[in-house]
Parts: sequence; structure tokens; C-alpha cells
Amino acid sequence: MKFVFPGLWIPLFGMGTLASFSARDLGTPPPWIFLFFWIGGSAWFLFDAVRLKYVSVDDDFLYVSNYVREIAIPLWDIYDVTENFWLKTHPVTVHLQHRSEFGDQIVFMPKTRFWGFTSHPVVKELKQLAGSKGAYSGR
Repeated sequence: MKFVFPGLWIPLFGMGTLASFSARDLGTPPPWIFLFFWIGGSAWFLFDAVRLKYVSVDDDFLYVSNYVREIAIPLWDIYDVTENFWLKTHPVTVHLQHRSEFGDQIVFMPKTRFWGFTSHPVVKELKQLAGSKGAYSGR
């Protein structure tokens, strides 16, 4: 979701948009509609991809990587863990008490599950780990 999907969608939809300007048939939507969706979609995918991080955890730290640099955040610094379970990718946001090099919110996409609109187990696991270190607010 960070590299492959935007890397395919942006150029392919862009080529389709260019083709819509050169091939006008009766009954096809105006090319500016494709242009609008290409620009808006590209901006959304880039925004969404840039904020995604790679996350791993052990007993004391949350390790966060932007694929160039990795930092270790103590689990006691986790303020809350939320997710958007309405999206199939269930993006999880880890809210921090103190600002890190990547900001005060870390967003990552957990391993995809193929069922229901229920909370991803990683959310509960991170809340429990942070709670065991004494800082999780329990919201």
C-alpha cells in the first residue's frame, strides 16, 4: 500500500486520462472528469502512503521505520491506540504522549484479515503492552 499501489495507480490512471483527451467518442464522459479524479486520487494515495510506517514491537519498545530510518519508542510513551475499521486495510494509529522523530501519531497497516468489521487484534495487543508499562490511558 505504501509503494506498489500508488506506483501502479498513478501512472496507469494518468495514461488513461491522457488517452481520454485524445479519444473522444459520443457517450463518454468529458476528459476533465478523468483529470479531476486522477489528480485527487493521486494526492490521496500519496498522502496516505507517506504517513504509513513499518512497525514491530518487543517487550519494551515499539520500533518504527519509514524504510530509511528506524527509531525505538518506549511502550510507556503510548497514549492511545485507535484504528479505522471501516476501511478494509484497518489503518492503526498509535498516539504518543511525546513527539517522536515521526510525529506524535504513528500510522501503520496491520496484516490484512479477510473477515468482518471488527477490531484488529493488534490494537488490543498494543493497548495491553502499553498498559503493562503503566502509561496507557485506557481510553
